[in-house]
Amino acid sequence: MTTSPIQMPTLGETPAAATRPVKVAKPADKKGWWWGTGRRKTAVARIRMKPGKGDFTVECKSGKKKSHTEYFAEERDRNDCLAAFKACQMEGKFDVVAKLHGGGFMGQAGAVRLAISRALRDYDPGTEAALRAAGFLTRDSREVERKKYGQAGARRRFQFSKR
Repeated sequence: MTTSPIQMPTLGETPAAATRPVKVAKPADKKGWWWGTGRRKTAVARIRMKPGKGDFTVECKSGKKKSHTEYFAEERDRNDCLAAFKACQMEGKFDVVAKLHGGGFMGQAGAVRLAISRALRDYDPGTEAALRAAGFLTRDSREVERKKYGQAGARRRFQFSKR
């Protein structure tokens, strides 16, 4: 009984097992929306998006709806929300509705960016490489450290008195 030698890939080639399988786009829900959830610090963003003319609406807890330019006062936060679309060259091609709660404006903007990135990846898996290269599909896990008893804060101590 003869066995054939195992062929090892040469430099520059990748073995078939090491290549990633091609992902298939997830279908939209019954009304044509793609959903995404993002978290940053204590903020949570649940967004839904579908191809459209580029409307970006934020639903507040009070039930009011505002555009993202009204809701996010700082230019930095507005740019953070739309960064995923810019990375994929899809600005103005989707209508987005975001429900936000918790955290502050900066954390909410980061949560929206992650949520939009996840929804874009589900809509078109071809965008995953650009989103991952920009770091938009990685959840930023940094949280505020808790205050400890017997201390003024998380790390700060009360003033020491020798006498």
